[in-house]
Amino acid sequence: MAVRSRRRSGACKRREQRLKLGLIGVVVCLVLLVVFWQVIWPYLVGGLVLVGSVSGGWWLWRMNRSIKGRDDQWRQEEALNAGRRSLIEVDAMSGGEFEDFVVGLCRRDGCTEVRRVGGSHDNGADVLGRLPDGRSMVIQCKRYSPKSRIPSREVRDLLGSRVHFKADVAIFVTTTYFTGPSERTAVQNGVIAVHRDHLGLWNNGASLLSLSEVNGAGQGDRRHRARYKETYE
Repeated sequence: MAVRSRRRSGACKRREQRLKLGLIGVVVCLVLLVVFWQVIWPYLVGGLVLVGSVSGGWWLWRMNRSIKGRDDQWRQEEALNAGRRSLIEVDAMSGGEFEDFVVGLCRRDGCTEVRRVGGSHDNGADVLGRLPDGRSMVIQCKRYSPKSRIPSREVRDLLGSRVHFKADVAIFVTTTYFTGPSERTAVQNGVIAVHRDHLGLWNNGASLLSLSEVNGAGQGDRRHRARYKETYE
C-alpha cells in the first residue's frame, strides 16, 4: 500500500510540475507578445489574412464545384426528360415549341451555334447551326397533323434556303411523312428527310448524323400504313 501511495504522490507532483511549466510558458508568451507587439503585429495580421484568404478561396471552390455539379445533373435530367417525350406530346406542341424541341435535340447531339430563325421572313428556314463535324446546316421544321403529308414544293423551298444561307446540309424535320415524290426530291438533292419514324428514333437517343444513314427509308410497309390509318384516320 505504501508503494502505491508513493507512486500516486509522485504522479501528482509530476502533473503539478507540468501544469506550472505550462502556465509559466503562457505567461512568458503573453509578456513577449506585449513587449514586442510593435514588431509582431504586422506578421500576426498578415498570417490571419493569409489564413482567411486560403479558407475563403477553398470555400468558393467548393461552392463552385457544388453548383456546377447540380447544373450538370439538371442538364442530364432535362436531356432524359426530352428523350421521354412521346410523339403524342410532340404533336400537341405549337410550331414555335416544336422548333425549340428540335433545337434542343440538335444541342444534345453536340451541334453548335444552334439558333431559331423562324418567322414571317425566315427565307424558308427555322433553325440554323453547325453539325458536330463543323458543317453548317439549315433546318425546316413542320409540326403537321399525322394525317398530313409533306409536298414536294416544301422540300424545294428548303433547297432554296440552303442556297440562300450557303449551308452545307439541309434538314427537313416533320411530325408526319413525306409524299413519295417529295421524299425522292429530298434524297436526290441531299436533303436529310426526318419523317415521323426517324423523329421518334432521334427523340429516343439516335444522333442526328446517324439519321442520314437511313435517309429515304423507314416510312413503313403496307401493314405499317394500315395500322397508321387505323390510328390517325
